[in-house]
Amino acid sequence: MKYLKTRNLTLTAMFMALGLVLPFFTGQIPKIGNMLLPMHIPVFLCGLICGWRYGGAVGLILPIMRHMLFGMPVLFPTGIAMSAELFTYGLVAGLLYSMSKWQCVRALYRAIISAMLIGRFVWGGVNVILFGFSGKGFTWQMFMVGAFINAVPGIVLQLILIPAIMVALDRTKLVLFRKKNTDTEVGIIA
Repeated sequence: MKYLKTRNLTLTAMFMALGLVLPFFTGQIPKIGNMLLPMHIPVFLCGLICGWRYGGAVGLILPIMRHMLFGMPVLFPTGIAMSAELFTYGLVAGLLYSMSKWQCVRALYRAIISAMLIGRFVWGGVNVILFGFSGKGFTWQMFMVGAFINAVPGIVLQLILIPAIMVALDRTKLVLFRKKNTDTEVGIIA
């Protein structure tokens, strides 16, 4: 049990570092970075591999930490809304995946797609509140463009890359898919 906690904390730190670094690969061209959503991938992976608590924590902290270290994303309203969205991704993906009777590619897709939908609605709700405080309106069109239309390349990338990474981890026996429902956390071997 102590090993699992240490392992999860170490992996969580690695996912946090990845979330801080990945945007640099697309940050030179902000339009591409906004479309590929590089901070989302480590949050999803942390939730799926380490569990919903760790994934939620990374999602909540990552945009704020990135703002404090590098000045991006702008904290109000983007960083705050992104923090709520990523928190939801890590929490929902990790929770749904850990509760799956079988952990397999199908369960991965269910967890990821559900988390994406719920997270985008949380992002929209937070933006409605934040834009309301600033005296501006957050319209339905702004929500659709920001949550879905501009994000299509990132959504496609996540739906391909995250399951591919999880399958590779299963095949190398680093993080195993669980074949039946047990009381242990995600089917991981030492």
